Amino acid sequence: MLDYDAEAARYDATRGGLPRARAAAEAVLGLVPPPGRTLLDIGCGTGSVTEQIALARPGLRVFGADASYGMARVARQRIGAVALADVRRLPVAAGTLDAVSAVWLLHLLRGDGSVGEVVAEAARVLRPGGVFVTTVDKDAGHDVGSDIDTVLAPYLSSRPADAADVVTGYADTCGLEAAGEAGFTGHGQGRSPRSTARAVLRGDYASRLALPGTAAARLAEELTALPGAGASRPDPAYRLLAFRRPY
Repeated sequence: MLDYDAEAARYDATRGGLPRARAAAEAVLGLVPPPGRTLLDIGCGTGSVTEQIALARPGLRVFGADASYGMARVARQRIGAVALADVRRLPVAAGTLDAVSAVWLLHLLRGDGSVGEVVAEAARVLRPGGVFVTTVDKDAGHDVGSDIDTVLAPYLSSRPADAADVVTGYADTCGLEAAGEAGFTGHGQGRSPRSTARAVLRGDYASRLALPGTAAARLAEELTALPGAGASRPDPAYRLLAFRRPY
């Protein structure tokens, strides 16, 4: 798994930059009712998406929270109001926010029950009528019908941490109701066989791939043997779900 403190300085440049952030922010705001006054972006990273949310809707007070000091420090330079916090235990009073967003977060939470804890915490801090908006099936968004997908297929795990049905089940347990969905393009995030191999060896796909023993090394070799191993395949398409706390 990435060291996000060390990665903060180069994160945006390797993740699609402004076009990606704008696309994500537009999709998030499409699921947040306009009367909303406050939004907390949890796992906000460098704040690139958080900043675009704030810029796109000036009447919305936007905050961020992240557990990585390096990421939170960069985010503060963008939006100011960023808390260094475990998103499973937010420093926020219950029932006080109009919206909580989580973009590219839940797939990283591989500990037992971690996703459920985050969903429960989002539900706790939402006011009645407030919405929780989150990406789901993040890794599956990269399935674009490429040769990389063919190589990965035999190694796929059936239950990624952010599977849509898993997240929906947690939301239902917390009393949240389905409130819509949206999609957006991950501009600049099209993967190459070589970059995918590096990610496999780092453990970035641990929530989606079953790689016992030497399987990770074997898979990396298969990927780098593909034609045009340094060429990026098409950009991914991501999915957002929204859940509302009833009145």
